Amino acid sequence: MSKTRIFALSMIVLMLIAFFSNPKQEQHEKIVREKAIVLLKQQAGKQNEQMVDFGIQLFGNTLIDQFMQNHVKVENYYLFSVTKIRVGHQENTIGGGAFGTIWLSPKIDEKAAEIVKMIKEGL
Repeated sequence: MSKTRIFALSMIVLMLIAFFSNPKQEQHEKIVREKAIVLLKQQAGKQNEQMVDFGIQLFGNTLIDQFMQNHVKVENYYLFSVTKIRVGHQENTIGGGAFGTIWLSPKIDEKAAEIVKMIKEGL
């Protein structure tokens, strides 16, 4: 068997593995939801961490679900997927997924600070 044929077959196998192990939208949303809860706790500080936990239990993740529905978008490209967040009229890529794994960019921390800043200025 020639090297070209071996290379072509290995690329086909790699593409099939990528296709069947591409993370689903629900997996992306779960990771972003968990990260949002962590960021909320960080912004609240150590003293208010228990209040954030209580608020999440009390409201049943309603605010986070609305945030996810209105601002988070997952684009599936079959071999990989991309997680984007929309702040205002601008979309930024905050993560990606391939081979069953989802990676979040440090940009999500920057955007969390911007969102908190906008909320404080709005008050």
